[in-house]
Amino acid sequence: MPPDVTRSRRRWLVLAVGTVAQTAACSFVYGMPFLVPLLRDSAGLTLAQAGAYVAAPTAGLLCTLVLWGAIADRYGERGVMATGLVLCAVAVAGAAPAGPGPVLLVLLGLGGAGAASVFAAGGRLVMGWFGAHERGTAMGIRQTSQPLGVALAGLTLPTLAVAVGPFRALLLPAALCVVAAALVAGLAPNPPRPQLAPGSAAARSPYRTPVLWRVHGASALLVVPQFAVAAFATEYLVREQGWGAAAAGAFVAASQVAGALGRIATGIWSDRVGSRLRPMRWIAVGATAVLLLFALGDAVAGWLAVLMLAVGAVVTVAPNGLAFTSTAELAGPSWSGRALGVQNTGQNAVASMVPVALGALIGATGYGIGFALAALAPLAAIGVTPVSGERGTPPD
Repeated sequence: MPPDVTRSRRRWLVLAVGTVAQTAACSFVYGMPFLVPLLRDSAGLTLAQAGAYVAAPTAGLLCTLVLWGAIADRYGERGVMATGLVLCAVAVAGAAPAGPGPVLLVLLGLGGAGAASVFAAGGRLVMGWFGAHERGTAMGIRQTSQPLGVALAGLTLPTLAVAVGPFRALLLPAALCVVAAALVAGLAPNPPRPQLAPGSAAARSPYRTPVLWRVHGASALLVVPQFAVAAFATEYLVREQGWGAAAAGAFVAASQVAGALGRIATGIWSDRVGSRLRPMRWIAVGATAVLLLFALGDAVAGWLAVLMLAVGAVVTVAPNGLAFTSTAELAGPSWSGRALGVQNTGQNAVASMVPVALGALIGATGYGIGFALAALAPLAAIGVTPVSGERGTPPD
């Protein structure tokens, strides 16, 4: 990487803009669940019908992540992100006056497809502007955008939905995407790219060896404990521990903030030890312990189960930035966009399945057994994480 890039103060501005762009995209993609209660009341939808509108942005996201990544690899990050954010804003704004039906589903899906540009290219942008000694920290900061986007949606969309209707409330994330697109276009230039020597061959696919596939696999397995805690913490506190809904909501909100800080701390840790995958393996050990201790607490000591939900809200989200940083570093600058698209696709696909599958398991066996069985995923991730395959890392 050119030394002028790593010394440039502009990289921190680029990081801030990239984080804002991702936050805006997340406020739409992950904000739809906050509209479900009003959707059901105002439009008379069943829970399954409302769920279709919640799933539509994620479906659009999954279909286009790798495509956006390939375009970013070829043409650069700024144009991809700005274009995708504008497309997202146009589709979401078009959905605002629409009523329930197929057209609305298509528009929400197109909004998710546009938002996918930031998911695929934003990480590549950050990686290009930061040197290896601070990439973990930078990616950890960028990864705070998901909890920030969820928190922003939670604070604004329900109130707006009551005032103007559930779909017109989406004009807020649409407006945020327009602002983010302008910031990206004006303040987030593409980082310099290494120049190929005349006559040199193009970079070969990083997927010729199993290392990158194993990073994707381990990261997907670590989504299971993350969404086990995120999806069921509120319900468990209210139904099983007798908490009030407001208290449980405050607990989850505080956990989101703690989780965001944990992502940054994990990134700093990885920079200090010069490895992404060794910390990721240790976090897999921690996530396994959290789920098993939760199961024990559910059986014999409610306070232990609650404590593990609090600890789990930090531990289970901590490896996200590590996995993305490792993916981009292993893929190299010519392939990082596509590789990050594959990484995002796998994580979001698992995330969409965990609440359904684990919810059915908990319904049949109870929280303790459900979470204990879910611990098999991070346990498997311990072995799948390819620490010995990391560049510059000694063998296990």
